[in-house]
Amino acid sequence: MRPAAPSFLHRFVRSEDGLRLHVADYPGSTVDAPVLLCLPGLTRNGRDFAALAERLAGRYRLLCPDQRGRGLSDRDPDPSHYQPPRYVADMAWLLDRLGVAQVTVIGTSLGGMMGVMLAAWQPQRVRAVLLNDVGAVLEPEGLARIAGYVGRQPVVNSLAEAVALTAAANAAVFPDWSEPDWRRMVLATWRGEDGQWRPDYDPEIAQGLSNGSAAPPLWPLFEAVRELPMLLLRGELSDLLSRDTVAQMRQRLAGLTALEVPCRGHAPTLDEPLAWQALCDWLERLDDPDQGERVRRIATASAP
Repeated sequence: MRPAAPSFLHRFVRSEDGLRLHVADYPGSTVDAPVLLCLPGLTRNGRDFAALAERLAGRYRLLCPDQRGRGLSDRDPDPSHYQPPRYVADMAWLLDRLGVAQVTVIGTSLGGMMGVMLAAWQPQRVRAVLLNDVGAVLEPEGLARIAGYVGRQPVVNSLAEAVALTAAANAAVFPDWSEPDWRRMVLATWRGEDGQWRPDYDPEIAQGLSNGSAAPPLWPLFEAVRELPMLLLRGELSDLLSRDTVAQMRQRLAGLTALEVPCRGHAPTLDEPLAWQALCDWLERLDDPDQGERVRRIATASAP
């Protein structure tokens, strides 16, 4: 009996400056299937979207890249390149090499910001953006928390230790999670080699952060794409994206739909029932604008 064919292809593309970038490519059922570009957060990689991709592949083609310095992509010998403009340039280059003309971006945290930047830079390339717990103003409390752990990589001697450490550090983000949930997170975000486990990213990416205490508002960037269809998901417990910012974005961005995901901090995993339903409805509405305003009704009912 033949083994089952893999559900995705490992693709590797050389960046403009010569790094090998990895992307998991989940095929669509047809050559013209809409393409979803799934962009993870700062310390994460494309494996964050594996479950989502398995559920949506076929109807869509999903591209789940590892940014430089993460996962199976090369580490950058020049850490000064670990900056959002460079990451966005990598994604534009990647799409060019794969012959992909247009995408809908599903972006968590940094990935959401990258989607908006790509849309502002190449408007014809981005059809819509899902923003997972990120917006036009980033709260100092959340930035300080992120700056406090990025680059300070623990090394442990077992998967169980990695699970315990991850659970302790993220309990406020996922207060209802159990051991199997934390284990899945570790398998997606840590690397085990020679009996040791460590987070699966280059610690030098910390050089791309500010001091973690403040960041300038990003209103000009968002208002440059104010008509772009956007779905904003905020974790109810988020310390990076405030309800006030979401309210202002609703008022200022014509294409925005927003809702809050209960019992989640920064950031939802997108498999929460409310998040998953909103995502599916939003994608359906993008594919068939005549089906109505179901997404907006859900958002209005779920607004804080």
